[in-house]
Amino acid sequence: MRPADGVDDYLRDPIGRYLIREGFLHWYATAELCGFIVWQRADEPFIRRLVEVLDVERTPNAPHASLVDLRRLESPDPSAFGLFVNYMQSRERDFAVSVKRQALVRPEGIIGAVVGGFYRLLRPSYPNEVFTDSLQAMAWLGLPEVRAAQLLAELNALVSEATGQSPLLQLLHQVLRLRLVDASLSDTAREMGMSERTLQRRLKEAGTSFQAELNAVQVRTAQQLLLETDMKLTAVAVEVGCASLQHFSSLFRKLVGESPSTWRDQHRRVSSPQAPASSNADAKE
Repeated sequence: MRPADGVDDYLRDPIGRYLIREGFLHWYATAELCGFIVWQRADEPFIRRLVEVLDVERTPNAPHASLVDLRRLESPDPSAFGLFVNYMQSRERDFAVSVKRQALVRPEGIIGAVVGGFYRLLRPSYPNEVFTDSLQAMAWLGLPEVRAAQLLAELNALVSEATGQSPLLQLLHQVLRLRLVDASLSDTAREMGMSERTLQRRLKEAGTSFQAELNAVQVRTAQQLLLETDMKLTAVAVEVGCASLQHFSSLFRKLVGESPSTWRDQHRRVSSPQAPASSNADAKE
């Protein structure tokens, strides 16, 4: 597939091309098969960027199968989720004509449960199924296994290039997000389908280590919780697998450069400038 030169160019001529925007990739392998991949937090600005491109699939003269890959979704924002459902419902008649069937690949865990409920809210008229495996989803859409594997490899390479992260680290982070409490090298390697030694070797070749990547996922998950919830710092520390508040604060400061409470206050002021400062002393260190 060839890259498109912006949204307008892609909307005019999508077949055999792809478009990468902040947080997602939309692709049209053939006139009969397209889809999109998401790899960031789905907030309202993200959803607005996405739906601008999704209109490309409202093509009644080219009915197609569609693959929605949300395995890398970091967290769904409730208001953004509602915005997306409203968009799809307002265009239900168009998509009912243009989409022959749609497969959704969801992540594991709580995020996956939320994502899996999408079709219960939308109730589309076209056939739809939810999967946790992309190859199974492709098979259900009618793509032969060899062709599906080739296409998925191409798409994964595009995502790796767009995110600046290797497929190994993408998979590692995906596994770690589900097992931050008591995460271990042996369990993680087994989940990734390789030995401990192989995982350690491949991480060393990539210039990193298991502990460094675990810490990175812990801090990134903590940032989401600090921004999106009112959880106390002690609870956040436990949620991301830190043995104590002191350990969590030290790790956060090391990777971010400031304390968790300072980071939360600054970023909440940016996202909600009219909100009054919290007076809850328990939310501080």
